[in-house]
Amino acid sequence: MIDVFDIMGPIMVGPSSSHTAGAVRIGRMARTLLGEKPVKAELYLHGSFAETGVGHGTDKALIAGLLGMATDDLDIPNSFEIAAKNKLKFSFEEIDLRDAHPNSVKLVVTGESGRRMKMQASSIGGGRIMVDKLDGVGVSFSGDYHTLIIQNLDNQSNLSDVSTALSLARVNVANMSMHRSAKGGNVLMIIETDDPVPGYIVELIEKQPGILQVIHYVKEAD
Repeated sequence: MIDVFDIMGPIMVGPSSSHTAGAVRIGRMARTLLGEKPVKAELYLHGSFAETGVGHGTDKALIAGLLGMATDDLDIPNSFEIAAKNKLKFSFEEIDLRDAHPNSVKLVVTGESGRRMKMQASSIGGGRIMVDKLDGVGVSFSGDYHTLIIQNLDNQSNLSDVSTALSLARVNVANMSMHRSAKGGNVLMIIETDDPVPGYIVELIEKQPGILQVIHYVKEAD
């Protein structure tokens, strides 16, 4: 069955669902995964984003998302001015990302605490996005589900501990994957769930030995 959303696209400020709405969602995702207010952003545009992005407002849409705007925010065209008022410094460059989707961007974002995060994502059509890399590690999640992004040491017990915690709250897992850059290095555990994970479960996971960081992404309302 085809979803009406697939035919009509998202409620948004135009002109393009992939170059504008998708770009806003990529920016919002980066802000969420950073976990704090961004104060600096370096954005590297690939493919169609680089070639036609300015004409479609992709640059302003990405900054709007980093500021926390939604796809239907009427201030998206004014995002550069609003970023200046919010002391968000940003820059754009073109880049060739090997084997990346044509509508892709690499973001290097710094938060007010000094935390720095790298994210590569693509806008795959209809306002939908895919996160392809996080801090240099290849991943694959869309933001279409509530998502736990867990960074942990490379050991066997963490997966069991996390699974036990989720089962305690009867959280239904839609998708689960683990990604690492090398054996013995840190691991990114991506868990997509049908419902938001209760706060006390997130805190329980954070306290487990070997867990370095937990980010809980709550998907936008349909």
